[in-house]
Amino acid sequence: MRDYVSGEGLSEEENELNIALVAFADPLSYEEAVKSSKWRQAIDAEIRSIEKNETWSLTELPAGAKKIGVKWIYKTKLNEFGEVDKFKARLVAKGYAQQHGVDYTEVFAPVARMDTVCMIIALVGQKSWLIYQLDVKSAFLHGELSEDVFVKQPRGYEQKESEHKVYKLHKALYGLKQAPRAWFILIEAHFTHEEFQRCISEQTLFVKQSTRGKILIVSIYVDDLIFTGDDEQMMLEFKESMMKVFDMTDLGKMRFFLGIEVLQKDDGIYVCQRKYAQEVLRRFGMGESNAVMNPIVPGFKIGKNGEAAKRALRYLKGTIDYGIFYKKSGNKELVAFTDSDYAGDLEDRKSTSGYVFILSGGAVSWSSKKQPIVTLSTTEAEFVAAADCACQAVWMRRILEKLSHAQDGCTTVMCDNSSTIKLSKNPVMHGRSKHIDVWFHFLRDLTRDGVVELVHCGSQDQVADLMTKPLKLEAFLKLRDQLGVCMMPKVN
Repeated sequence: MRDYVSGEGLSEEENELNIALVAFADPLSYEEAVKSSKWRQAIDAEIRSIEKNETWSLTELPAGAKKIGVKWIYKTKLNEFGEVDKFKARLVAKGYAQQHGVDYTEVFAPVARMDTVCMIIALVGQKSWLIYQLDVKSAFLHGELSEDVFVKQPRGYEQKESEHKVYKLHKALYGLKQAPRAWFILIEAHFTHEEFQRCISEQTLFVKQSTRGKILIVSIYVDDLIFTGDDEQMMLEFKESMMKVFDMTDLGKMRFFLGIEVLQKDDGIYVCQRKYAQEVLRRFGMGESNAVMNPIVPGFKIGKNGEAAKRALRYLKGTIDYGIFYKKSGNKELVAFTDSDYAGDLEDRKSTSGYVFILSGGAVSWSSKKQPIVTLSTTEAEFVAAADCACQAVWMRRILEKLSHAQDGCTTVMCDNSSTIKLSKNPVMHGRSKHIDVWFHFLRDLTRDGVVELVHCGSQDQVADLMTKPLKLEAFLKLRDQLGVCMMPKVN
């Protein structure tokens, strides 16, 4: 029996992580936090940041208006090694009390897709560039509000003899429904002013090209920002410009982004999620489980009452130190694999679609999901999967073109079903395919226009099999290697 309070029964590695988590347990209340000097300093830093940014002004609450409550949130920030990076206190508005049309209207704000981040990293590894990271301090405090929003004075910082007054927000606070949108509108306007071009297909991707033909690429995920390019001077000027306009932290070379650990080397870039995997295993009490070599055994059918998740965690235990390697000498052209598992769901008999895209020798995009319709044949199931893959291919080609890595020819899509390949080129076998929804036949248009080309590959080389069905261990390990998955090198 493992005890995460006393540490009894934990492995050495698990115990070290547990000690860190217990030693730096986050306070649950303001009264608890102010007893510690480190948390008091964090609270003071948050208030200074708010006031420096001119986020609010003290005023009387107008008649008929309502005030929104605020609360303190405390979080110990850890780095990729599980070590304490900083103690962060955040003043958060209770946005759930807001009313649509009264103190907020539009709330949508885009965030970077992981596929985009992976494509950027793959290109950086291939071209031997460097990729850097910036963190915006209290990002949402920069976003300007167009609505009248009033909040209560924060606990511990009430103004003497003015306790009844409220703060009118001029800029956003974390927790407000419109905060992400207000911040993105602001930073998007800044990039436009700095002559960046926004990618239409990925609104959080910005590219700037100099008169010398050099390129600077920036991707934003809320308050995290990564940038790269082929001109160090352009990147230095960009960083200095950003730090003048916004309160930012220079994190140097990209090392830890959205839970992904990044190791930049001369021969390419490694990425993995070692720290996240350890946290998942600890959360579900699987830290001492016996590791297995594959996540599911051949012949196993997943049902509602199965224990497939437990085996997946045991596989995770055995592959914590594995990641994807994007090689300097990897493939420059995007290559896709598509596959399906016909009627694999025992409950509703729907098929599973799967695809994998390879760039720079590693997987940059992958999917495994149940199809939205019940297909009536293996050909239809494969055709639906191929159409889904083609949609992703079109989008990725547009992103790569914006990154100045346009695909010269069509994107090769490897498929192990001959009928699907024939059907993508012309309406053969009409009797067996007439029931396929017309929407999926746009794949023919893409094939005709030279955007994608379905090419036959043997089942033993179908990488997308990993995404659709259980495989024998030998086949699984072989295909996993083709994804660029390998052991991460030790960090000095």
